[in-house]
Amino acid sequence: MAYFLLRRTVGFVLTLLAVSVVVFAVMNVLPGDPPLTILGLDATDDALAALREQLGLNEPLLTRYISWVWNALHVDFGISHSFRVPVSTLIGERLPLTVSLAVAGMAVTLILALSLGIGAASKHRQVGDWGVMFLSQLGIAVPAFWLSMLLVLLFAVKLRWLPPGGFAGWSDPVAAMRSLVLPTVALALVQSAVLARVTRSSALEVMRQDFVRTARASGLSRRRVLWRHVLPNALVPIVTIVGMQFAALVTGTIVIENVFYLPGLGRLIFQSISNRDLPTVQALVMLFAAIVVTANFIVDLLYVVIDPRLKVRA
Repeated sequence: MAYFLLRRTVGFVLTLLAVSVVVFAVMNVLPGDPPLTILGLDATDDALAALREQLGLNEPLLTRYISWVWNALHVDFGISHSFRVPVSTLIGERLPLTVSLAVAGMAVTLILALSLGIGAASKHRQVGDWGVMFLSQLGIAVPAFWLSMLLVLLFAVKLRWLPPGGFAGWSDPVAAMRSLVLPTVALALVQSAVLARVTRSSALEVMRQDFVRTARASGLSRRRVLWRHVLPNALVPIVTIVGMQFAALVTGTIVIENVFYLPGLGRLIFQSISNRDLPTVQALVMLFAAIVVTANFIVDLLYVVIDPRLKVRA
């Protein structure tokens, strides 16, 4: 068990290191001159040279990379070229909204997907099963941004039940939650379609096992068998998809936040790319990549908790 944890932790750290190398290299080979972007086309050569020296752009690439990693470990990502404030401050201000949106989307996804997936498996080859499969296939085929616009047209423009966009701020919790309803639904519906199909397939495979037939023969109700015996034993592939989907939900906020005009990390990275604000883009890309790697690392650890047989193999 200790060797398994050590191996996974070393792999996690090395993966993050490799990701940081790729992110830093890509950001520094992009065309364009950050000092020219900051000072404008009318800047003099002396001013451009002074700003390059101030930003450390005259130093060797390896030195700049080591300095960037060291500063990042101390939550220092430099100064934003566009907003003229520390990048860590921008991230700290907008991170709660993005995390709240992703967590809410994941919660709705789990509730919908597990209910529909287990329900479809229990009604295998019946109308309920066919209906869930049809809806899940439809959900997979619909792009999130298009679904977002449909939700806005229906619930905000026509019915006027919810705001079409913007964020009221956490000072008014009720208004803030109303602002997040449509973005959460837009994120969750697409992801729950995928997870529902995986849950159904995994549950059907477990339902064919002998211990399920024994549980049914012992007089347990169908609901108890499904939720207490089938679902726990079907969790390994489900958890794999959940880990990938949480990472997809976080990165998917880039599109959703721009559709609903939410001041989160997704909108920040879009604005930073438009303004060629490389320090902010570099920090956000690394942050999103770290979230994806961390989600996969947590899934690896959960495997051992879900399936005790892996403790022996580890």
